Amino acid sequence: MGTTQQADQHRSAHQRRRQLLEAADRVVLRDGPKASMNAIAAEAGITKPILYRHFGDKGGLYRALAKRHTDALLSALKAALDAPADRRERVEATLDTYLAAIEARPQVYRFLMHPAEDSQLPEQGFDVGRHSAPLLRRLGEELAVVIEERVDLGPGSAQLARVWGHGIVGMMHAAGDWWLGERPCSRAQLVSSLADLLWGRLSAVADRAGSPGL
Repeated sequence: MGTTQQADQHRSAHQRRRQLLEAADRVVLRDGPKASMNAIAAEAGITKPILYRHFGDKGGLYRALAKRHTDALLSALKAALDAPADRRERVEATLDTYLAAIEARPQVYRFLMHPAEDSQLPEQGFDVGRHSAPLLRRLGEELAVVIEERVDLGPGSAQLARVWGHGIVGMMHAAGDWWLGERPCSRAQLVSSLADLLWGRLSAVADRAGSPGL
């Protein structure tokens, strides 16, 4: 098989996978955690065995969707961190970006983070927690890299950046999950309160030379 033909097949497979993920997104937006492989296959106009051929099982599909949405979220978070504003404003913008993302697509968030408790579907035993933990770890590691690149934390900066990265992601996730379920205050009020909690040491550290800062 020629190189050109192999490249064409690779592009075709990539395009098909993207189309299937877009179909899955539409079903998740409609059904949330109850989204089933049967419904996704029907939305894509294919049989479930063909869907399995592309993703293996619901876990494979979940991981593909999680990567798709995590990549988009990380891009938005980095844009907020790099915005031309002072540090406090960038911190608040980053928190708000995360909360706005889960508020705009709550069904997607619930699919990624919560099981369908009353589902009668064959895949009801799908362990969301086992798959969502790596998603949160990835966000924590990515944020740690951003923190270390932008601020001078002194000796042990790499370890401290990872502590902060995972701590901030854990805080955003837990507070956002509670807020999305109960709506006890406005998004702006939650952002301000979380920024107050983070602000102590962040307000005192210096930006790294040559970095856009934090």
